[in-house]
Amino acid sequence: MKFFLASMSPRRRELLASLEIEHQLLDIAINEEQRPNETPLSYVERMAKEKAEAGFSSLANTEDALVLAADTIVVFGDQVLGKPDNREHAREILRQLSGRSHAVMTAFALKSADKIRIQRVNTTVFFRHLLEAEIEWYLNTSEPWDKAGGYAIQGAGSAFVSNISGSYSSVVGLPLSELLTALRDFGFECCVAGSRA
Repeated sequence: MKFFLASMSPRRRELLASLEIEHQLLDIAINEEQRPNETPLSYVERMAKEKAEAGFSSLANTEDALVLAADTIVVFGDQVLGKPDNREHAREILRQLSGRSHAVMTAFALKSADKIRIQRVNTTVFFRHLLEAEIEWYLNTSEPWDKAGGYAIQGAGSAFVSNISGSYSSVVGLPLSELLTALRDFGFECCVAGSRA
């Protein structure tokens, strides 16, 4: 089975590589705007599904192909906190998260020729109270700009996290435990002695 990742995210590539899952990359582009009155839950699942379908449709040969796509959002209350537009926006997001908890939702979709599976994992992340000087320091790093919620839990942003309840790898961008279970439903085995995917 040929395995494809419909994402250019270096974090998702690293997570798959940690499991020694060989994969090819698909650079796809879809409209990622949240629809009016669309809940965060519906939005993140729709994004994963549409990315997987777009990736599968881009293949010249779909025989024995399996496409993985994922989407990660940060939700504060009922508001989706996207990637910061600029420094002031990033500062505003970090102030919102300071001393509070928020949800990180990652949905992934697996698409083959005959079926598609969509699964979502929710993780609660707790931020300690952030000093203004710490926020300004973090804004001077390169981390906030391409990250949902304006921080990277796998980088310097981990210094702001006091606790998490749920899947760490899901916050990074891909819930590995749930992914491995889902892959077996497609007959794709990895992490098995004597077997290399």
